[in-house]
Amino acid sequence: MTIIEAWYKLLGIFPFSWTHYNFMNNALLAVLLVTPLFALLGTVVVSNRMVFFTDVLGHSALTGIAIGVLLGFHDPTLPMIILAVVLAVSINLLKNITKSSVDTVLGVFMAFLVALGIVILSRQGGFVKYTSYLIGDILAVTPKQIAWFFLIALVVLIYWYIASNAMILTSVNPSLARSRRVNTFIIETSFTILLAIVVIVSIRLVGILIINSLLVLPAAASRNFTRNMHSYTQGAVIISVFSGIVGLIVSYYWGTASGATIVLFASGCYGISALLGRHLNK
Repeated sequence: MTIIEAWYKLLGIFPFSWTHYNFMNNALLAVLLVTPLFALLGTVVVSNRMVFFTDVLGHSALTGIAIGVLLGFHDPTLPMIILAVVLAVSINLLKNITKSSVDTVLGVFMAFLVALGIVILSRQGGFVKYTSYLIGDILAVTPKQIAWFFLIALVVLIYWYIASNAMILTSVNPSLARSRRVNTFIIETSFTILLAIVVIVSIRLVGILIINSLLVLPAAASRNFTRNMHSYTQGAVIISVFSGIVGLIVSYYWGTASGATIVLFASGCYGISALLGRHLNK
């Protein structure tokens, strides 16, 4: 019996109609793998004020798809990942050598990449074939994709175990980190590469339009009421997993887009956390 078959059998003991559908069981397993990753990476994104950066990464997927189409790729995932990694490294280099603000550099990159992707994909009216990437479809996830998500989750957890202290120190005080012999450039670059891969691989699940929300909202919500890095990370993971599970199941009964429904619940968690944080700070 494979792991997927065992997962189907486990869910089959619950008296819910959605557990009888393999596409829902696959989607739930994908949610359980992806949402903790988004929470972990999101804590660094929010702490380092990289929200706009992740938005640029997500939108670069359009150009990655376009390049894949031009090169004859049946599945554009590989060119999407390569472009996102090159973009992440380039931005990390440019922000250290340019006198312009980081937001300006990011804005220039996003404007060019989005326009280029749309121009290429819209040739002869072909853009409509790729609109699924805009909203995603987590219900279409396959066991093979789940295996890839499991591998990526393992890589992220190993990276987090090795580099989390250096990342936190770099986020809080880069000068202090350098004085402690932390190579801040390597830390920042390796994180952006990992972030780029996770974002691009997850595009098909939640879509270009809302993937940034799933990265930011759980971490931002947790930050409203937590006092230290450990509780901040733990809270982000709990909120992300909760939003993912509840949003997925509710979308089944409502007949709505799963990714967007998950974001709505994450937004609700943020609203509650904002009120809770305001009460605790009185």
